[in-house]
Amino acid sequence: MTVLELLQSTTIYLGKKGVEQPRLNIEHLLADALGKKRIDLYLEFDRSLSPRELEPLREKVRRRSEGEPLQHLVGHWDFFGRTFKTDRRALIPRSETELLVEVMLKELTTRGERANRLVDVGTGSGILAITLALERPELEVSAVDLSEEALSLARENADRLRVSDRISFRRSDLLDELEGPFHWIVANLPYIPTADLNTLQREVRFDPPLALDGGKDGLTIIKRLIESMRGKIASNGLVALEVGQGQAQRVSGFLADQKYRDISTRKDYQGVERLLIARYG
Repeated sequence: MTVLELLQSTTIYLGKKGVEQPRLNIEHLLADALGKKRIDLYLEFDRSLSPRELEPLREKVRRRSEGEPLQHLVGHWDFFGRTFKTDRRALIPRSETELLVEVMLKELTTRGERANRLVDVGTGSGILAITLALERPELEVSAVDLSEEALSLARENADRLRVSDRISFRRSDLLDELEGPFHWIVANLPYIPTADLNTLQREVRFDPPLALDGGKDGLTIIKRLIESMRGKIASNGLVALEVGQGQAQRVSGFLADQKYRDISTRKDYQGVERLLIARYG
């Protein structure tokens, strides 16, 4: 079987199994199996694949057809131009979260010399804390999560990207174990209502429930964070929160109730109000 024949036949197979973007999926799986970039496959359409190359690939195709996320099968995924390790310990990096990084980098250009303490709440695989630490070396970055498993993955990613000496990872329920004040607080917390969890695509069952369940209305944890930031955020400090579709207005109200000002939203690439920015005091 050639590269092209495998791509064509497996695209049809995965499509019948309900996998979205089946061609993209098999391209990633095959490129990973061969140790190549996806673009390289187009230069090797006529190459014959050996049984040694096909055997492990068949197993991953089977697992993908059963709903296991592509990112778990290849073991890594790109975020903001860097490659992060991914597995069941934390949520998979999503492209819409790059918006939070873009907004933060713009806001950080306006900071004062001493406004350099930043905390990433619910760090998961560490993508926000690590990316911001690499993009802004002058920051003093903390990253917290309630899950020890997620923290272990975040530390591994920090080690791989050689920034572990600049980030303080700590297990904490939101900000409980940290001392303020912080000039910047970023958070991508669970915001899916409990009742909606069973309606999500099948890939979600491979994600840790702790990273998904936002309580009855999806806002339980976000509201707790906003309430807990009192005494932990500096005067004129900035908070950036990722929220779910249709949640921005209510979260804006929570922030206003806690004396935050200059509250604004940012839409993601699909036009959803995905990000809330506000200043304190």
